[in-house]
Amino acid sequence: MYDSIVIGAGHAGCEAALALARLNKKTLLITGNLNMTASMPCNPSVGGPAKGIVVREIDALGGEMARNADKTQIQVKMLNSSKGPAVRALRFQSDKRMYPREMLKTLQAQENLDLLEGYVEKFIVKDNVVKGIIFNNEEIEANAVIITTGTYMRSRILRGHSFKEEGPDAQKTSRGISDELKELGFEVIRLKTGTPARIFTDSIDFSKGQVEYGDKEHWHFSYDEIDYDRPQVPCYLIYTNDETKKLILDNLDKSAMYGGVVEGVGPRYCPSIEDKIVRFKDKERHQIFLEPESLEINETYVQGFSTSMPEDVQDKMIRTLPGLENCRVKRYAYAIEYDAINPMQLKPTLESKLISGLYFAGQVNGTSGYEEAACQGLMAGINASLKLDNKEPLILKRNEAYIGVLIDDLITKGIRDPYRLLTSRAEYRLLLRHDNADSRLMDYGYKIGLLRKEKYDKYLEKKGLIAQYSEYLKNEKISPKKANPYLVENGKIELNETTSGYDLLKRPELDYKDIIKLFNLDVKEEIIESIEIDAKYSGYINKANVQAQKMLEAENIKIPQEFDYDSIKNLASEAKEKLKKIRPLTIGQAMRISGVNPADITQLLFALKR
Repeated sequence: MYDSIVIGAGHAGCEAALALARLNKKTLLITGNLNMTASMPCNPSVGGPAKGIVVREIDALGGEMARNADKTQIQVKMLNSSKGPAVRALRFQSDKRMYPREMLKTLQAQENLDLLEGYVEKFIVKDNVVKGIIFNNEEIEANAVIITTGTYMRSRILRGHSFKEEGPDAQKTSRGISDELKELGFEVIRLKTGTPARIFTDSIDFSKGQVEYGDKEHWHFSYDEIDYDRPQVPCYLIYTNDETKKLILDNLDKSAMYGGVVEGVGPRYCPSIEDKIVRFKDKERHQIFLEPESLEINETYVQGFSTSMPEDVQDKMIRTLPGLENCRVKRYAYAIEYDAINPMQLKPTLESKLISGLYFAGQVNGTSGYEEAACQGLMAGINASLKLDNKEPLILKRNEAYIGVLIDDLITKGIRDPYRLLTSRAEYRLLLRHDNADSRLMDYGYKIGLLRKEKYDKYLEKKGLIAQYSEYLKNEKISPKKANPYLVENGKIELNETTSGYDLLKRPELDYKDIIKLFNLDVKEEIIESIEIDAKYSGYINKANVQAQKMLEAENIKIPQEFDYDSIKNLASEAKEKLKKIRPLTIGQAMRISGVNPADITQLLFALKR
């Protein structure tokens, strides 16, 4: 018997299994093909806007994705580095072959974790409590089961008007779980996503593209900050043209999406190229990035050119792009349809409301993206372990983490199309930055037991240095006589009076590097950068904290799960229906439900007081 079973070894499954095993739970991870562990069937990259901050949050809690991304990067870039700290995010181009291989090594070396290849079709459920699974007609008992089936549930690959019943990268689809979930009362929905063609790299004329290099700075996702000696490779920017547009519009009826073959709803924020052409008819051209997939294989990923056109049309479309006129296609693009569940059937812990001990994480919950999947897997694993130990769950709030925003959005608002995490989804994004994931979450990671002591001690040392140098710069002043020669030489505004280092940091034309030089500080740049963000944005940060406190007050007003909403006479019928379906845990969560307005909340508060 196992403490826990994880189904699926994608990015969600890996994090869930590792978390459980590291928390001393005897865990079984079952997947169809171990060689596809943590595979990257779409773009082989990690991070980006909002997503890159999630990877830092995973690392701060003790997850694995950040370390694996650091090991396997082939291009590193800090996005929005010239903009404010709330939108800066790290993005790595990852080695498609190396990333899964390194993650599998990590799984194989983990104590308390067994790996098994195969497909689960049935669950053992007694009195609405999961007791295990049925695998190859044999019962395997467990007190917690986490489903992380990704895009493999009843999946089919679409090109034109033809389709194949298979998962990503021609892997076998999983058919039984969908029917099993329906029988258990889950609402199963149909979604769609897609991926572009892969081109043999040596057949591309890169001289027709604009070269895009990574940063020279050695950025890290993981707070371990281990430097891996990895060659860095460039990407290339090209654009579609009038010929591309005409060819797509002339063949629109052949597309699976526009030809009536697609059943599922596709992602709004990552549309196919034909969808872009139709939706943005006035746009003359669309960006396409040529991105390397691996140092080990001769393949390039055509980002921004996903399509469900038949192969013969795709072939013509690809050759309209600059530098790809004479290319050789390794694999054509496709759309993929798959089953997912309605995430409003989940608790904030990602445990299902219907079956105790049954958790869901990743694309099965209607999300898109490796990062969104990984953080859900981590949280499901953490909360399953805490429940097995009869401890309080870990529920991250919207002001504490992008992970909290994502899960709250899923369980409170549900999804219409594959959910993608964006900075605009977070009300408190100035609080949820790339630079402060450690101060937001490492205390949680250490308390739970996932974060190693040496890593936590390193964080405490950093925290102490920030406090020390912040106090130093508030008290240490510099005269115009000493500062102005440097300021003039570097094109900065001169001082008129003696000023503290902290006040200098508030000036828009100065940054932490200037302060380190002016005050001759022997300290890591990130320490002074953290102080700079606090100095420059203290007014905005304080305002965000005040707003967050109001939200937390609403979160502290609990709603009993057995509360009778029908007893509230003046509650709007739509609000009553939504509240009964979602069963929010707090007034704060109730306020975020679409269709529940302030008047409904007032009536609910009156009823709770009564």
